[in-house]
Amino acid sequence: MEKRWVIKEAADATTVAQLALELGIDNVLAQLLVQRGISSFEEAKSFFRPSLDNLHDPFLMKDMDAAVSRIKKALEKKEKILIYGDYDVDGTTAVALVFSFLKLHTELIDYYIPDRYTEGYGISFAGIDYAKQHHFSLIIALDCGIKSNDKIDYANELGIDFIICDHHRPGSELPKAIAVLDPKREDCQYPFDELSGCGIGFKLIQAFAARKKIPFNQLEPLLEFVVISIAADIVPIHGENRILSYYGLLQINKLPSPGIKAILELNKVKRELTISDLVFIIGPRINAAGRIENGKKAVELLVSDNVTSANISSRSINITNTERKSLDTLITQQALTLINENTELQKAKTTVLFQSDWHKGVVGIVASRLIEKFYRPTIVLTESNGKATGSARSVKGFDVYNAIEACADLLEQFGGHMYAAGLTLKLENLDAFRKKFEAVVASTIHESMLVPEIEIDALIGFNQINPKFFRVLKQFAPFGPGNHAPVFMTKNIMDKGSIRIVGINHLKMDLQDPQNERVSFPAIAFGLAEHFDPILNRKPFSVCYAIEENEYNGTVSMQLNVKDIRF
Repeated sequence: MEKRWVIKEAADATTVAQLALELGIDNVLAQLLVQRGISSFEEAKSFFRPSLDNLHDPFLMKDMDAAVSRIKKALEKKEKILIYGDYDVDGTTAVALVFSFLKLHTELIDYYIPDRYTEGYGISFAGIDYAKQHHFSLIIALDCGIKSNDKIDYANELGIDFIICDHHRPGSELPKAIAVLDPKREDCQYPFDELSGCGIGFKLIQAFAARKKIPFNQLEPLLEFVVISIAADIVPIHGENRILSYYGLLQINKLPSPGIKAILELNKVKRELTISDLVFIIGPRINAAGRIENGKKAVELLVSDNVTSANISSRSINITNTERKSLDTLITQQALTLINENTELQKAKTTVLFQSDWHKGVVGIVASRLIEKFYRPTIVLTESNGKATGSARSVKGFDVYNAIEACADLLEQFGGHMYAAGLTLKLENLDAFRKKFEAVVASTIHESMLVPEIEIDALIGFNQINPKFFRVLKQFAPFGPGNHAPVFMTKNIMDKGSIRIVGINHLKMDLQDPQNERVSFPAIAFGLAEHFDPILNRKPFSVCYAIEENEYNGTVSMQLNVKDIRF
């Protein structure tokens, strides 16, 4: 697929030069900092050395005082508390976090994860009925609830109070809960509105701990859950999320909980983990429980307090993840076939697919796979409980939530973010929705958004890459949305003659600048084997890449991760 190369605008030269001098670093590295909004020594210090002291006061969040007071009352009166969360990674980690903390203060506590197939997303009437039957008088809802007005009304009628901790966009009217913690509320002045659902849960226990004068270091082991949610839910890794991610990774790499340790040992992962490892190793396995069976199994693993139970849960979830991968592969192939056989779909600005027998648990993953092949806003739907339900994914810069909201008259319910959303509609509205969604997107999306973009931070020569440069570059981590690993571009380079195809269609190379042949770097180019012949024939090319650490047989070295090649 053709990609657009977009070189970031150069930062102010005077600011870059001054920062480079103050920090004693290369001008290119200083430019990367300025591009990230860092222009002084103190700002750079906060960036490179994140501090837990810089976390915001949780009581700045609207309704936080009411939430903490209600929990305090429940503990004093020995009420039963139910921790309720969505079945994805963000929801299950949030439940594990709040449950693990509050169970230290009461035995009258349990957790509840709705069944994806019988209850659907978010708070359910069945979940509230369960709470009533088992005499729970307070429910703390995590990663869901912001648009569950009718369910909260029902709970109020039954005498059950709700504290909602959500990070999705609210509707026009907030639910009538005891407290609604959501920085995206229009009347909430909290300084950072990009927390994950688990991050909101963390702010709740941070506030409770502050009120009870519990030392903050007792909360630090729980940051493991927060960083997993940040990675899996693809929230921006800047501001408060950078601090939470930094210390969450330290916790996982220093002293992982039995559940996470069991996943790592079962999958023979011995290296220091990065955000990328959480996305591709930890996240899918936690997610698999909710996608294929029930998210409660994921929480059981995450709150395991001994190695034996953790190992049992981990093996079960690993098997479920293998099943998930098989379904993902099968349904993706079926979806690609539907598109390839339909010229109208091929020409459209959107992809909206429905098949009644597709597995509900993997349609979101399939939507992401289809964007890799056909780069455009995508919705994949299946049938559940007599309705069409599924997931939407978007392309860079396009707000798929807004596009779905414009079709609200055809929907039963919907919710989500700019780049990912869920929706449910009547089967008879499918064709009308597909046409309206296409019309909305076609009239609002810029053509350039339909071509994948590679954003290039700086043009450099290979001679600028040295051990000191790389040491500083590594300190820009943790990488993710809002702080991606820097991408560089180098022109007029060649392979030394060692090029080969590995796997199905990947290239392994040793790249060098013909003008300075002493400097060369090993490189991997995933999915770019189409360029094998011209590179083998010594045709010069430009390359854009990230610089990463590669470990092989105990040896650690720099490697270029090639994003694209141009002749």
